[in-house]
Amino acid sequence: MEMKDYDLKDLILIGIKSEIEAGKVYRRTAAQARNPFLKTKLTALAEEEDRHREILEKLFNSLYPGEDMVLPENPEYLPEFPEIKIFAELNGVTDVRKIIEQAMKAELAAKKYYEDIAALVDDEKIKKLMLYMAKIEEGHYHILQSEYKEIEEFESIMKDEDYMQFDARF
Repeated sequence: MEMKDYDLKDLILIGIKSEIEAGKVYRRTAAQARNPFLKTKLTALAEEEDRHREILEKLFNSLYPGEDMVLPENPEYLPEFPEIKIFAELNGVTDVRKIIEQAMKAELAAKKYYEDIAALVDDEKIKKLMLYMAKIEEGHYHILQSEYKEIEEFESIMKDEDYMQFDARF
């Protein structure tokens, strides 16, 4: 199936599920991070994901008043929605570098997801909202990319995997 084969209602519900999953990963990773700057950035990303969820819930309620928001059980298995799958696969992963690496991919997938919705809808308000969401997801990617580069730089300097167990940066 392609995105155009889904109705807007399903796309919004999948987006809500995606934002919830992303927030969980960022919160869990922030709790594990010893670097206070990384912890702060990950917490801020989790809060952004919460805001995205709220925006999508508000959109759902305005388009489908009185309807229950029934989130999909397993959208991570649908190739059209890779962000959820990526975040689901990070469940239990403790390697901050791997989490950031995969989260970068997920944020780019979310950006594309919202851009694809914008391309499918005719309503200008919804189109602008989706493009706004895409732009914020791209910003998340750049925040994560910066952290990832820093981790790579310190790893190449230290060349001692045991060091990361003691270094408060990671």
